[in-house]
Amino acid sequence: MTDTRPAAMPEDWNRALAVVAHPDDLEYGAAGAIARWTGQGKSVVYVLASRGEAGIDSLPPEEAGPLRTREQLAAARVVGVEEVEFLDHPDGLIENGVPLRRDIAAAIRRHRPELVVTLNHRESFPGGGYNMADHRNVGVATLDAVRDAANRWLFRDLGLEPWSGVRWVAVCGSPVQTHAVDITDTFDAAVASLREHKAYLAALGGEMAEPEPFLRQFATLAGESFGVPLACTFELFPI
Repeated sequence: MTDTRPAAMPEDWNRALAVVAHPDDLEYGAAGAIARWTGQGKSVVYVLASRGEAGIDSLPPEEAGPLRTREQLAAARVVGVEEVEFLDHPDGLIENGVPLRRDIAAAIRRHRPELVVTLNHRESFPGGGYNMADHRNVGVATLDAVRDAANRWLFRDLGLEPWSGVRWVAVCGSPVQTHAVDITDTFDAAVASLREHKAYLAALGGEMAEPEPFLRQFATLAGESFGVPLACTFELFPI
């Protein structure tokens, strides 16, 4: 019988770059794993394609963007991430194309990660919910930008040396779950990190606005598949 359980995520690395579309994207998925890794002394930097300025219906973008930026910085600090960059692509209208790939490739060359983390680039989430365009576009652009960053003849105007040291891209929230991380000891930090998005959660409402039970249900399911109490799953692409 074929063993379909996810394998353990590799942890023999020192630097990671997490690239997602919006504030809260990492907190709804990978924050528990990131807290584990920073607790091991690893360096993790966040890069967000947008500031989430179109994400609160009751606030105009010029107010929501700065507010969500502050909330993201606070959320990152909870899990040991001190460096957060924003690429300022338009929330809700992020396009997968050369400009986005260029910006992500530049971040990869600056930070020289061994692991790149991103959010689900596939059409659906586990369970079948349709994925939004921003997530899909940033995910695909990130996968492509890893190779772009390694090619010295691309984006020469950046004035940055190529970086071919990315060993894996880990996709959180994918319906194809190949690897997992035990987050039993860092689950509370993941919940606290999501709770820093106070204004966003208040406007969101519903089950997703309750961090502890919402995150626990997915972490428990992932843990059952991995043989631990609580886990976070990834689709891992070796580079």
